[in-house]
Amino acid sequence: MGNEEAVFYSRVLTELTLTFHIIYATIGVGIPLMIMIAQWVGIKKNDEHYILLARRWARGFVITVAVGVVTGTVIGLQLSLLWPNFMEFAGNVIALPLFMETFAFFFEAIFLGIYLYTWDRFENQKKHLLLLVPVAIGASFSAVFITMVNAFMNAPQGFDIVNGELVNINPIIAMFNPAMPTKVAHVVITAYMTAAFVLAAIAAFRLLKGSDHIYHKKALFLTMKLGFIFSLATALIGDFSGKYLAEYQPEKLAAAEWHFETQENAPLILLGVLSDGEVKYALEIPFGLSMLAHNNPKAEVIGLDQFPEDEIPPLYIHYLFNIMVFIGMWMTILSALYWIGVNRGWRRVSTKWFRWLIVLGAPLTMIAIESGWWLAEVGRQPWILRKIMRVEDAATTSGQVDLMLMLFALLYLILGVGSIVVLRRMFFKNPVEQELADRDIEKGGEVR
Repeated sequence: MGNEEAVFYSRVLTELTLTFHIIYATIGVGIPLMIMIAQWVGIKKNDEHYILLARRWARGFVITVAVGVVTGTVIGLQLSLLWPNFMEFAGNVIALPLFMETFAFFFEAIFLGIYLYTWDRFENQKKHLLLLVPVAIGASFSAVFITMVNAFMNAPQGFDIVNGELVNINPIIAMFNPAMPTKVAHVVITAYMTAAFVLAAIAAFRLLKGSDHIYHKKALFLTMKLGFIFSLATALIGDFSGKYLAEYQPEKLAAAEWHFETQENAPLILLGVLSDGEVKYALEIPFGLSMLAHNNPKAEVIGLDQFPEDEIPPLYIHYLFNIMVFIGMWMTILSALYWIGVNRGWRRVSTKWFRWLIVLGAPLTMIAIESGWWLAEVGRQPWILRKIMRVEDAATTSGQVDLMLMLFALLYLILGVGSIVVLRRMFFKNPVEQELADRDIEKGGEVR
């Protein structure tokens, strides 16, 4: 296998791993907060349905955590196997956030185990709820620390380069780089949003399948409300991200927006196709890109004409940006309509077609998450460490990467199918109606 092939297969394997891992990582970051909110609402309202909601979500969460651990470990392994030159060059700088990410996960896992083991062992449910606080914090901070590594790759700092080697290394400065605030906020908030819409889809699906229990209606209302709140937060952070790119990574913004020439009053281009270097069939929003980049409709926005051709990211990231934005807008509108509709008694939000739209929201938000990650990674090309190290210079020269790709693809297939089968059996064999009936019998026995 030649060097170019090794680079190609290394990129494909890394992309496959991140694409698979981000599904479980997103759920792993978002679900703990949903569990904590459900249990808090149950305690506040003295409503056993919300308490049971938290309990059942926690059971399913354990399965996704297990798969996330495997794929997260694989990412750490592949950094050393596939990108040895990068790790040799920058490993000392990013070692601290990688270690802190592991610590955050163990912090989460320990308290998750205690939380699950101590169900029905607390007379005061508020004390049991407190165990979820470190679980939610650990889950979120594991995302924070690993995203700091990604942010560092986009805006490397905290070191000097002398004779091709890093000296005067300061990991703290490296962690808190210019890309960190927007990247970390975007990753964490979209994880909360996606988790809410995935859980909402499950509740809507159960209602569509004839389980018209008030438990599922409460679950749907709570998760759609949370999804709406976090989708608004996502839109706000997305605006901040655009301004970060305009200042620090203008080539990435220009490629994502198909902004070829530096100009003032720059329009925002949505959809469209490229034909002989010209944009056709696009939807243009006048002054939109100038507003996104600088909050000024007349501001000048740097175009791709200011960069060497070999430093321009692939232009197909424009479609990734569009997919992410349109799905985000759609889910914001859908959740807003549902929330308003329930509060005002609109019957249409309880119809089958509307509930199917909510069910469709689960795969759509996952597609948006995937598009966002592909945009983040491909938009940094050709750099693995922006302006310092190119991807082809960082990759392994091993001739076995194609074999590794096949083996890991098989592993992900087994993990993906296995987790779906286990989750289906876990919940289909123990429907909520049966669990509520059993709890009523237990309470009846205690009264007698």
